[in-house]
Parts: sequence; C-alpha cells; structure tokens
Amino acid sequence: MSEQSNFVLNLSVLYRNTQKYFDKVLVPYEIGYGQLMFLLYINENEGVTMQELTRVGEVDKGTTTKSIQRLIDQGYIQAQQDEKDKRVKRLYTTEKAAGIMRIVYDLRNSLRTTLAENMDFGTFEAMLEQAADNARTLIIPEEESLRKLKIGGLQKMTLLDYPGKVACTVFMAGCNYKCPFCHNRDLVFIPERFDFFDPDDVLGYLEKRRGLLDGVCISGGEPLIQEDLIPLLEKIKAMGYLIKLDTNGGFPKRLKAVVESGLIDYVAMDIKNSPEKYAETLGMNADAFNIEAIRESADYLMKGTVDYEFRTTVVRELHTEDDMRKIGAWITGAKRYYLQQFQDFGNLIQPGFTAYSNEEMETLRNIVSEYIPNTEVRGVKEG
Repeated sequence: MSEQSNFVLNLSVLYRNTQKYFDKVLVPYEIGYGQLMFLLYINENEGVTMQELTRVGEVDKGTTTKSIQRLIDQGYIQAQQDEKDKRVKRLYTTEKAAGIMRIVYDLRNSLRTTLAENMDFGTFEAMLEQAADNARTLIIPEEESLRKLKIGGLQKMTLLDYPGKVACTVFMAGCNYKCPFCHNRDLVFIPERFDFFDPDDVLGYLEKRRGLLDGVCISGGEPLIQEDLIPLLEKIKAMGYLIKLDTNGGFPKRLKAVVESGLIDYVAMDIKNSPEKYAETLGMNADAFNIEAIRESADYLMKGTVDYEFRTTVVRELHTEDDMRKIGAWITGAKRYYLQQFQDFGNLIQPGFTAYSNEEMETLRNIVSEYIPNTEVRGVKEG
C-alpha cells in the first residue's frame, strides 16, 4: 500500500476509533461523541453562543443545533437570552454537567494516554495542531467557486421581484450587454474600486432569514455570465428557499444547465425589443450581434420545463406600437408577459430616456394581448 493511502487510512482509523471509544464510555451519561466537543467547549467557555460554537467547531449550524438540543434535553446545558440582545442565546453548563465533568476529563485523558504509548505525544500534539491549522487553508472546489463569484448588491427584502413571494434579491455583477436605459450602470461597467459582497456574508444573511423569506431572486447584471453560479444556488436551495432567476437570455446553454439542475423554480427573461431592433436596444453594433442565442433561450422556456415569464421594459425612444406587435407575434403562446413602464432611477448607462404614460402603456398592452392574452402592465406610476 502506498504512503499516500496509509495517510488517508490512518486519519480514518484515528477518527473512527476515537468516535467508537467515546460513544461506548459515554453511554451511562446518555450522550455520545457528537456532543462531547460542545460540552467541553461550553464548560471551558461559559456563555458561548451557538454561532461561536459553529465557527470554532467548523461544523454546519444544523449539527450544532442538534447536538446542543440533546445536551439541553439531558440536562447538561441551559440556554439563556443575552441581556443586551434578545435574539442571542448564551449557553451554560448545569449542576448535572458539573457532576460528570471530572469523569469526562478522566475518559479523555485515558484515551490520550493510550494514543501516546511508545511515542513523544507532546510533539505529536503540537504537530497535529499545526496540521489542523493547515487544514483550515484547504481550498475545497465548491468554496473556490463561491470565491470567484462577483456579487454586486443585496436587496434584503422585496415584495415585487418574485411574484407572490416575500423575497430578497442578490445582484450579480457583470453583463454581456449594455442596454442604454439600464439603471444598474455599475453592475455593467464595474468601477475599479467596486465593493463586492462576500458570498459567505450573503449566505449568512439568508441563513438568518430562514422562515421569514420565501424566496431569493438572482438578478444582475446578468447572473449567467458567471460560470460558477450553481454552487451558490445549491447552498441557497439547501436552506429551503425558492429561487427565481432573472436573465437576458444570452446564455442558453447555461440557462438549460441551471434549470435542469432542479435548483431554479422560476425564470424571468427579458425580451428587449422586436428582433429587428434588438441590437440597438442592447447598445450593441447590429453587425456584431446574433439574436439566435436569445431565440434559443425563449424557445426553451416556452417548452414549459420551468415556470417562467417574459418581460419588456418599455421606453418611449426605443419601442413603438409596431415593435410590440412584432414581439407579440414572436412569442405568441407565452405563459405570461409583462410590460414594465420605464422609470429613471438615476445611474443610467445613457441619460435622456422617458416613459410612456399609464394610458399609453395600456394601449400597448391591448396590442400585445391579441397574441398573448396573459399580458399585464407592471410598475406604472401612480397618478
């Protein structure tokens, strides 16, 4: 057997036999190896929080919660609300725990004595601690993918972005188009000193909002411009969230991949304009643009693999009644289609665009409804 194989095997033997030892000797106290680390740490750090335990133990929150609950159920640990922050619970050992801690330490020391036989165990422990520190720097492929993600913004709650859901919106930075009326200029032309969001911070926020939010909108920019999106979606889905993807349709293969991964519950795809005016509306040279990727994405969604909508932000200087007829003829039979009234929120890529009036938007809706009955106007100004 090779040296490398022995290394992995020996790690497994050390872990498994340590686990079996504690699971056996702790039976009289109705706890096991899974609770031991937490009990020892709380005993030596009274008032520690669940979050701190999760971080120190480098385990997931579910594992910490399950182990602490068992210790509470057995009467070894009690949780008390922090006096300054009622959302935080601090953990303390009980009298029952105090009654067994000497035995627990004796059991731990007995194991150490057995492992130390015929070796300089002090040196080994120092080397083991260094190895553990080195292990913390390991780059796990999934985590490396998350680090590559460029998140440009986070809207912590929205009632508008995900139809019928209370959601938050994660804005991915970068876009393959530069629509002149886009109000997310910084997500398209990323400034040199752009302050990106840490993916771990975003995931941490979502973890805290579980049960309060229904879904997460992944928007942009263009989310699918980032090749490593799926690991982020997997972590969000594992928290129980519904996921809505906003896309311009420019990456049909990636669109199919994320939909067929089962991670996406709803897709909103922009239809920028009639085919003849698509390049102009994207802010691109017509000779350098091929609409086939857009058509492929639209055709794919219309097959019904995932729930979806099409939408067009209607701008007076870019869209005419004839354009709306051509869009309607193009996506006839679409499940639902929204005409969004343009609004100038500032930070446009190119200033000088204006909106149709509410009455004019209704006229455009009537035109498209001849092709797509389920057409609605969205985001009109009041008054």
